Amino acid sequence: MREIVFATHNEHKAREVREILGESWKVLTLSDIVCHDDIPETADTLEGNALIKARWVRDRYGKDCFADDTGLMVDALGGAPGVMSARYAGEACDSEANIDRLLGELAGSGSRAAHFSTVVALCLDGEEYLFEGRVEGEISRECHGHGGFGYDPVFVPVESGVSFAEMSADDKNAISHRGRAIRKLARFLDNPKLN
Repeated sequence: MREIVFATHNEHKAREVREILGESWKVLTLSDIVCHDDIPETADTLEGNALIKARWVRDRYGKDCFADDTGLMVDALGGAPGVMSARYAGEACDSEANIDRLLGELAGSGSRAAHFSTVVALCLDGEEYLFEGRVEGEISRECHGHGGFGYDPVFVPVESGVSFAEMSADDKNAISHRGRAIRKLARFLDNPKLN
């Protein structure tokens, strides 16, 4: 079983990824390789930020690595919060503050259309690859459910009619942006010669 690093400290994300990748790869996190570096996310695209993180681990720790960056793009807000999704209400804020800001900015808006996009950057055997997953949906007017993390309580995918936070982990992984991107990654890792 080969080891690969997922450039995150977020155990929620790591658990989702391990469920999708299965037993083929041993997925380590930044905590597992004792990386507590403050990796900069200075790019203005999801692709750029994912590549920064994956290259950081490859270059400084000598490990094959993949990293993701995710953004929530809301049509009525011109694509915001986008690449700033995790820090939408400020650097020191949490998911609750981000959701509060989002709902406040959408108050009175007729359009609630949005999409989530995740880009995974993979640095493997000296090569780099990108995989994208996207899910269309809308922003609810209030939080629903207690599962998931981030914007999950207010994002309702078109396929389901309920928020990500109301779904089981399996149901969410089946249609989520991260799930779609990680399944592309998993197919590649299972047989890179077919890609």
